[in-house]
Amino acid sequence: MFDALIIGGGAAGLSCALVLGSAKDKAYAKNKHIGIIAHQKTSHLQTALFNNVLGLEPGTTGASILESGKNQLATLYPHVKQINREKVLEISNSDGHFSIRTNKNTYQSKIVVIAVGYTNLISIKGLEAYIEPHPRAAADKERIWLKNTDHLVSENLYVAGALAGWRSQFAITSGSGAHVATDILTLWNDGKHAKVHDKIEV
Repeated sequence: MFDALIIGGGAAGLSCALVLGSAKDKAYAKNKHIGIIAHQKTSHLQTALFNNVLGLEPGTTGASILESGKNQLATLYPHVKQINREKVLEISNSDGHFSIRTNKNTYQSKIVVIAVGYTNLISIKGLEAYIEPHPRAAADKERIWLKNTDHLVSENLYVAGALAGWRSQFAITSGSGAHVATDILTLWNDGKHAKVHDKIEV
C-alpha cells in the first residue's frame, strides 16, 4: 500500500516526487511509502529544447531532463520507489483507497497523482468522468484536462501539469507538480501548511 503514488514521469510527476521525497526527515512524512510510475515514452519532454528556463543551461534537452530527473530522485531520495516500463491501464476507488492496474501489476495507494500528458489519447480507464476540453489550449489541438479545483479532482485524487489545465510551459508544469506535493505534505501535516526548503549552512 502506497501512501502516495504518482502516475507519470515527466516534468510534473518528477517534480512532485522530488518534493515529496525531500520531506523524508519531517515527522509527518517519515515512513511514508511513496512511488512513481515513471512512464516517459509519450512525454512531451522527449522532443523539447530549453533556452528560456531559469536555472537551465540554454540548449538543455527535455530528454536529458527525463533521464537526469530519475537519477536525481534515485540518488537523493531512494526511498521513493520508481516503477519503470509499466503503463497504467485503469484506476478504481474502493474501501477508501485506489487500485492502480498497469500492464504488468496492480498497486494500491491512499493518494494518487495523475501527471501524464494532456492529449486526447489518454487511455486510463476510470478517469472518463473528469475529462473535458482543455481550457488553455487551442481547440483544434484537441487537448484535454481533468476537471479539478486547485489540482484536486476528487478526494485524494490529484492532477498535476498541463493535464490540470495549465499551459504546457516547462516551469509551469514543474511548479504544478511541486504545488501538488506541498498540498499532500500539508494533508499529512494535519492541515498545517507544509513546504520543504534546503538551505546553505553558514
